[in-house]
Amino acid sequence: MEALNWEGLAIGVCTFLIIGLFHPLVIKGEYYFGLKVNFAFAILGIITAILALLTKGVFLSALLAVVSFSSFWSILEVYEQQKRVQKGWFPANPKRRDKK
Repeated sequence: MEALNWEGLAIGVCTFLIIGLFHPLVIKGEYYFGLKVNFAFAILGIITAILALLTKGVFLSALLAVVSFSSFWSILEVYEQQKRVQKGWFPANPKRRDKK
């Protein structure tokens, strides 16, 4: 009997955790930095995409790609978070509003 291949399942679990990590990053990023946080998500996405291409191991490359595309997706989510704040579903940062 051959050994079980746990790599795919591990990638799935790590993907779940990475996506779960990005949810509060979007909320906190929009709260403290507004739309400016999109620059950080874009840079992180580009860097991790390049690293995913340069990494030889499938496991690490896949995880870097998940981080990359989660970063790119977070750019859209920051705009959506801004709408959620305007609707009153999430609190606005009063300190940041004073600067406008």
